[in-house]
Amino acid sequence: MLDLRGRAPLLPLAAMTSHAPSIALVDDDRNILASVSIALQAEGFSVRIYSDGEAALKAFAENPPDLVVLDIKMPRMDGMEVLRRLREKSAVPVIFLTSKDDELDEALGLAMGADDYISKPFSLRLLIARIRAILRRAEPAGPATGEEQPPAEKIVRGRLEMDPARHKVSWGGKDVVLTVTEFLILEALAQRPGFVKSRDQLMDAAYQDDVYVDDRTIDSHIKRLRRKFRQVDPTFKAIETLYGVGYRFGEE
Repeated sequence: MLDLRGRAPLLPLAAMTSHAPSIALVDDDRNILASVSIALQAEGFSVRIYSDGEAALKAFAENPPDLVVLDIKMPRMDGMEVLRRLREKSAVPVIFLTSKDDELDEALGLAMGADDYISKPFSLRLLIARIRAILRRAEPAGPATGEEQPPAEKIVRGRLEMDPARHKVSWGGKDVVLTVTEFLILEALAQRPGFVKSRDQLMDAAYQDDVYVDDRTIDSHIKRLRRKFRQVDPTFKAIETLYGVGYRFGEE
């Protein structure tokens, strides 16, 4: 069940940002749409709701949201198809809502480019925390005081080039489109090539605010990263697995 009972309220979004990020909720369950939209609006988000995947896609093309919360199992067009079509044109962050025991749905959703997933029934507090964490990472770093911060330096490791300021990645001069979470995992690995990063360290890099994710989530993102790079270079082997230890970016 959706549950906020006994939980301390999160800080209002106004304390985080000067504008209201727009969240698109796509679910055929009207009770979930109502409950989640009320909770998000109370936190200062601008919320749009859709009970139909096709209508949501059309609206996204005309007015893209900052983040999408997407149910997998919907009639007419399910969440997987919505995500597939969305990823053809956009890297907007997506959080999947999945049934409690649908591990295949979770793995497939991440493999297709979702940034995160939450299993039903879920806590509204957890959903809001994950939305905040992903939006915070998706936004370019602004000045912490009145002074302008220098842009983050590009990372160049052999054929890999990462531009954190523009959220751009290329391999051998060919663009690779990554989600926010994928970008942060790759950045954590590429910052120290040759050094092993444990799953816990990669979780800390990609998921902040004490948001819990399990090892399977990191593994799914790594598989997706490899698949994307192999689309531009079938010989890509730069992300290495050290079984029982973690992952590392191989020096080339």
